[in-house]
Amino acid sequence: MIHWRPKSGFVGDVIPFSHAGRIWLFYLLDERPADPTAGQSGMPWALVSTTDFVHYTDHGVVLRAGDRDADDFDCYTGSVVADGSRLHLFYTGHNPRRGDADGSFQVVCHAVSDGDPTVWTKLPEHTFGAPPGYVPQDWRDPFVYRTAPDQPWQLVLAARYADAPDRRCGVVARLTSDDLEKWTIAEPLWEPHRFITQECPDVFRWGDWWYLVYSEFTDAFQTRYRVARGPDGPWLAPGRDTVDGRAFYAAKSVEFAARRFFIGWIPTKQGDSDAGRWQWAGDLAVLEARQEGDGSLAFGFPEEVVAAFADVRQVALAPVDGAAAIPGQGAVDRYAAWLGEPLPERCLITLTVDVESAQAFGLLLHASADGEHANVVRLEPVRDRVVLDQWPRGRTGPAQWQVDGDVPYAVELERACPLPPGRHTVQVLLDGTTGQVVVDDRVALSFRRYDLGAGHLGLFATDGSFDLVSLTVAR
Repeated sequence: MIHWRPKSGFVGDVIPFSHAGRIWLFYLLDERPADPTAGQSGMPWALVSTTDFVHYTDHGVVLRAGDRDADDFDCYTGSVVADGSRLHLFYTGHNPRRGDADGSFQVVCHAVSDGDPTVWTKLPEHTFGAPPGYVPQDWRDPFVYRTAPDQPWQLVLAARYADAPDRRCGVVARLTSDDLEKWTIAEPLWEPHRFITQECPDVFRWGDWWYLVYSEFTDAFQTRYRVARGPDGPWLAPGRDTVDGRAFYAAKSVEFAARRFFIGWIPTKQGDSDAGRWQWAGDLAVLEARQEGDGSLAFGFPEEVVAAFADVRQVALAPVDGAAAIPGQGAVDRYAAWLGEPLPERCLITLTVDVESAQAFGLLLHASADGEHANVVRLEPVRDRVVLDQWPRGRTGPAQWQVDGDVPYAVELERACPLPPGRHTVQVLLDGTTGQVVVDDRVALSFRRYDLGAGHLGLFATDGSFDLVSLTVAR
């Protein structure tokens, strides 16, 4: 299982930590009780570790939720740092029974370890809440770091100003400390004046660039990032400022073996249905970042994940509905499709094409035998984007205008993607009901789909000229 999930429960926000030659992936364990209003137990931190994002060791719950009256009845997102041989874990404490008419409060909590990431001692005397001027309901997701070894520790949080317009009050607040115990409020790291809050902040340096990563749930539920030449900003938006789409959320990064990985989660949907609403938490997913010259980031699969699919086979394609016998021979002046064998439940699809010009091209996933029903990974050079689509898209009644044909794709699953004439490679990782697309080792689009249909793999193109170089399926 590449997209890891515990046997009981779901993966919420992931807190990655590099230590002792392993990547330790702390995460919020969403157990989804049958009656979530009963309030008998809160949310804990669980832990899984890996060195390759292919093989995982499950360590179970390592930071238990507090009791019914504790500040940390729910243990929410935070960070882990090392100070010498001692480890420090900072997390958000929440108790739905503590608050006011505007909602329940959130506080920063602290725990320590003598070096074993699976054993923690809470320090409730170090708990602190929002200072005056900040909303006590949003004082969360503490991320602790240093700008240099001889500099004070910094702690940034997802916060909100108390007296500001609701949809523009979000701020990345900041505190400093010399001992990781006593914290002093400092100037905010970033005041974007946009949206309610910037969740799960993450700050790191990579070469000559500094990065601020955050998740903005009031825009498009996406993880975004900003770049700067120094640790205090100014934080500028790159041309493509998102890590992935709607279905890869709350991503945080970790450096390991001189590489940078982003780990998030692919959400489930209500009722295990493609028509269901997105839910919080799901399956763990990873992307590896590559730094480009202007500081922007490109995203692809770690080489270890690709290597895990070692049995590579060329796909034999047959034309559908009068298409040319061999894909890519001559111009396409219509919609043309070709189908191969049914797909395995877990596989890595790799498509390489030379595109001279095309309105659209891409892959049909789990298509019916006639290609009419399928999940669609569609690349659109005329719009420089990649989208996830599904056909048929849905129907509300028998009349023609009651078909959801005016919805051009799954609107949450669209990514800007440069597609100039030339060679392009599309990789699709399928793992049960989860999936991830990577285009040219640069643009990623994660997704969830439940209706797997008959399961054929297909290729299609619309109005243009292209050459099929290779289409493989690896198990």
